[in-house]
Amino acid sequence: MVEKAWAERLPAVKSKADLVYDSIRSAIAEGHLRPGAKVNMDELARDFGVSKIPVREAVKRLESEGLLVSRVHAGVAVAEVDVNEMRGVFLARDAIDGLVAGLAAEKVDDALIAELEGIQQAMRKALDEGAIGRLPQLNTAFHRSLATATGYRILAELTEQLLMTIRRYRLVAPVDPMNWRSVVAEHDTIVSAVRAGDSAAAAEAARAHTAAQTRHEVDDN
Repeated sequence: MVEKAWAERLPAVKSKADLVYDSIRSAIAEGHLRPGAKVNMDELARDFGVSKIPVREAVKRLESEGLLVSRVHAGVAVAEVDVNEMRGVFLARDAIDGLVAGLAAEKVDDALIAELEGIQQAMRKALDEGAIGRLPQLNTAFHRSLATATGYRILAELTEQLLMTIRRYRLVAPVDPMNWRSVVAEHDTIVSAVRAGDSAAAAEAARAHTAAQTRHEVDDN
């Protein structure tokens, strides 16, 4: 293929549909749109100041990701998450989180450790201050950092999808403060193994973390 010197890469500019998608997805993740909540596309178009076309595009994309559902005569709503679905999520996490942590340990550098330790410190501070609402986002940031460190986009995307489902489930089945302290301790074990560059230990720690959360969030319900 002949390189064209004049064909410079265009700057990344998000479309209106992308911006609407990002906004709705964030609202679902943060709990502003809770599971089962109705989504009125006409109202969204007015609120965003756009036509219905980008709203429809965003809704279709969110439906394909399982975040919204559309039913005849019932309209569009935020998808519910039940315990049975969560079992599938944690089965997937058992495989993916172990793989992610192991790969992150193989590619560890000072920047990754600093990032993970910073998140851990922020989680401890939130617990000490009773700011439980900050913990889901920080937990997502922890696992996102590990997934990004692998260098594989598909692993980052799968991790993001699983974390989103878990965050939505926790809106209706919140994690108690004592379990959050267990989460932080389990993260510490993962960080120690990653820092040492021990791929096997990191994978084992990640799977142990998933198993512990499965017992708390699925098996106990």
